Amino acid sequence: MSSSSKHGSTGRNGEHVWTFLSNYGHVLLCIAREPDATLREIAGLVGVTERAVHRIISELESVGVVTRVREGRRNHYEVDLTLPLRHPLEEDKTVGDLLGALLPPQVAPDQPSKKST
Repeated sequence: MSSSSKHGSTGRNGEHVWTFLSNYGHVLLCIAREPDATLREIAGLVGVTERAVHRIISELESVGVVTRVREGRRNHYEVDLTLPLRHPLEEDKTVGDLLGALLPPQVAPDQPSKKST
């Protein structure tokens, strides 16, 4: 367990702990698993503040990866599975490819549909 949170950046002995995915990837995974999750729920799972989750989702929305749909007092999120990943090293892969590799089959998005709901 880390000193700051369950998913923080320092380990038991104070050493730096890293992960293969960024907070953006973690937020996207949370949304793909549970499209009706609240910012608080996502923040708790990722180990960041609600404000950070809001900023990440806003940035994912601005480039079209995530669409936020208001349902009453809650938000529902949809993921565009067809968008290419942004870095040149993986630009030949899509958001759907990434999620398909990281999520269990019963949760993984089906290709080639455009949106995951």
